[in-house]
Amino acid sequence: MYIVKRFLTMILTIWVIASLTFVIMKFIPGDPFASDSDVLPPEILENMRAKYNLDKPIPVQYVLYIKNLAMLDLGTSIQSETRTVNQIISEGFPASALLGIQSIIIALIFGIMLGIIAALNHNRFLDYASMVIAIIGISIPSFILAPFLMKFFAVDWGLFPVASWGTWQHSVLPSLALATTPLAVIARFMRSSMLEVMNQNYIKTANAKGLSTTSLVMKHGIRNAILPVVTFIGPLFVSLITGTFVIEKIFAIPGIGRYFVDSIFNRDYPVIMGTTVFFSALLVVTLFLIDISYRFIDPRIKLSSKGD
Repeated sequence: MYIVKRFLTMILTIWVIASLTFVIMKFIPGDPFASDSDVLPPEILENMRAKYNLDKPIPVQYVLYIKNLAMLDLGTSIQSETRTVNQIISEGFPASALLGIQSIIIALIFGIMLGIIAALNHNRFLDYASMVIAIIGISIPSFILAPFLMKFFAVDWGLFPVASWGTWQHSVLPSLALATTPLAVIARFMRSSMLEVMNQNYIKTANAKGLSTTSLVMKHGIRNAILPVVTFIGPLFVSLITGTFVIEKIFAIPGIGRYFVDSIFNRDYPVIMGTTVFFSALLVVTLFLIDISYRFIDPRIKLSSKGD
């Protein structure tokens, strides 16, 4: 019953976000065809507006928009009339998704490791060193780190190619740039959670019975300490796989972020609304799946609402 309720809430949330996106677009001043008004006859401009339903009353536009959205039709780009928004997303999303998945894997592996090392060496050198690394990672934005990675690993040492796309080598440096901040945040989350778990009575009892530190950490510590990290991963995962336009711009990656930024400058309303709804839907679905995953991470958590 809980899963059904969460699913219906998810659908409602996506509808609210889509509606708000539509309203915001209608309140933004300007006309997507303003640049063409001086060079095209009024008849052609009227036909172009009719093609995108901009000549209809706003309530009618909204109904058509929601109807098409329910059929997973995000419309046609204004700037590129031969391409639909679905095609634009399908072209840009794979590159952004690859970067995001690689970044989240790097951040998870090294962030969890760093947090565990810091917790097991509380108030000792490794703890301080790990947290210094975490603070540096949080303090340096990815768009500041990216040029340094390009200079040292690509220009000076020639280890990786840049400003192009095609092989896995092209994705290494942007993935590292994207992973640094979430890695640091995950390390801090994991350290705090691990310290709390390792001070629980059942851990102390297991330790008193002679269970090794490795067994304590692997069998009891990580599984119970990772829940706060899982909560953080949801929105982080979506934001990374839908593209970080600054990093994509720096490394000349043909991801979804580039199309989104270009659509804002060009007032390409279908692309703006389509990518926004796509991002929001992906976030809501991911959070829904994470809520369900809690039950498998910790069997003590029951998937039931208060009234169930």
